[in-house]
Amino acid sequence: MRVSRAFQVAAIATSLFSVPAMLCAQDDKSKSDKPADKPAPTEVTTTGTISVGGQQINYSSVAGTITVGATDIEDAQLGLDGKPEPGSPLALNAPEKPKDAPPTARMFYVAYFKKDAKAEDRPITFFYNGGPGSSTVWLHMGSLGPKHVPTPGDQHLPAAPYKLADNPYTLLDTSDLVFIDMPGTGFGRLLGKDPEKAFWGIDQDGNAFARFIQRFITKYNRWNSPKFIFGESYGTTRSSVLVDILENSHSLDINGVILLSQIFNFTTDIDGPSGNPGVDLPYTLGLPTYAATAWYHKKVPSQPAALEPFLKEVEEFAMGPYQHALALGTDITQDEKQAVAEKLHSYTGIPAAYWIKANLRVSGGQFEKTLQDDENLTTGRLDTRYSGPNLNPLSEGAEYDPQSSAISSAYVSLFNDYVRRDLKYGEDQTYLPSALFGGAQWDFKHNGNPVAVNVANDLAEAMKTNPRLKVMVNGGYYDLATPFFIAQYEDKHLPIPQSLAKNIEYSWYESGHMVYVNDPSLKQLHDRVADFIRRTVADTK
Repeated sequence: MRVSRAFQVAAIATSLFSVPAMLCAQDDKSKSDKPADKPAPTEVTTTGTISVGGQQINYSSVAGTITVGATDIEDAQLGLDGKPEPGSPLALNAPEKPKDAPPTARMFYVAYFKKDAKAEDRPITFFYNGGPGSSTVWLHMGSLGPKHVPTPGDQHLPAAPYKLADNPYTLLDTSDLVFIDMPGTGFGRLLGKDPEKAFWGIDQDGNAFARFIQRFITKYNRWNSPKFIFGESYGTTRSSVLVDILENSHSLDINGVILLSQIFNFTTDIDGPSGNPGVDLPYTLGLPTYAATAWYHKKVPSQPAALEPFLKEVEEFAMGPYQHALALGTDITQDEKQAVAEKLHSYTGIPAAYWIKANLRVSGGQFEKTLQDDENLTTGRLDTRYSGPNLNPLSEGAEYDPQSSAISSAYVSLFNDYVRRDLKYGEDQTYLPSALFGGAQWDFKHNGNPVAVNVANDLAEAMKTNPRLKVMVNGGYYDLATPFFIAQYEDKHLPIPQSLAKNIEYSWYESGHMVYVNDPSLKQLHDRVADFIRRTVADTK
């Protein structure tokens, strides 16, 4: 089932998924194992070998679950096996009154450890996707793990059988890897009374991941390893909250934060800016992605030879004349509006008359529907290089995402095969690629603020309390879910001393939201992340 654009705009949680939210519905039985499920083993270990850059790496794979409490007090009552400590209130309460037991979450993970490496010499990187509500199957199967789903080109993949390949760009040459599924997804399950309220929210989720990381590094004796966190999409929102919790609530310094397809300030969302009149940043910051997309599809009236010099020109126009024109509001003259509309046409290929009709403000969905409308094609959202037939030629905006439709089946199918065939985990278990909230909703209140989500202060606080914390920002030029220029703007406006700005570096790719679906970009991602980790660790010595 595909998710409509209206549904995406109505629920920000859904609009930030790296996949359709309805890939797998989680019903009321998600609070415990489904009747058909066998009790999941704590962990299963297998071995593998991979060649990276001519180097052969022998590694161990561990697939398992770690149980975390909804609070630090409840978490302290759990043993590392996920069972209540004997004599704890949790142990005394849970067997007799399971419905009234404090909520816990069994979180699924897959870890890859290079063999014969000393913990203090070996970095460890924790990966997670976003949503909120997504498992980490996308980063696991697409990015820097030892296995990879090939996605050549920008077309819908053929149906099964799919091919799973060794990943020549796995990060195992530089770091051990841990792919974590958020509570309520993957092979994890929510337990106890009202667990959704306890784990599905900005602050609740951040605290759950902090407790997971602490329990993981205890279980595998990694307290003295260099530590990195790697989040994609809403996972970057989580990273900002998480690093602040780890640094300032748990006295656990993180060496580096790696952000992919960033969103901190949700008022910059390009999907539905018309619902927030007077806030025009989404339009100005989204324009470079519109221009990159038009360039890719050869819709720019005077097609430039190279992308990046063209984007620099567009960025200057966006932050100058375009931003000024929008700031004028109803005071703008018709002549100025016409001039700006014609300039916008020259950058995007969208007719000036359309820009005038839209009052110079075109949302992401409208752009996706309009750019290739003359060919009856909808442009992708997560990756605008992709296109697909219009569902309704008369609709105002895009009604689905061609990129999400093109690759989702391959990722989900191959992971379900790989985890059981190679990792020997999940027999008679249901893997949940995503969580449907049903009656529960994601709690977007952060630090008690119910107005607007902006987690920039969290990362800023972590950087100020740990001035050696390094940040790497990655994004795709063809991403209309979290446009790259928005990330750059957010990070250049963090409330930090100017001296700390040097701790942030930026890498952009000729790909989309999931930059790794493009093979040249995947290689660049590996090389740049590996270099970032090595430099960051070297700075500690």
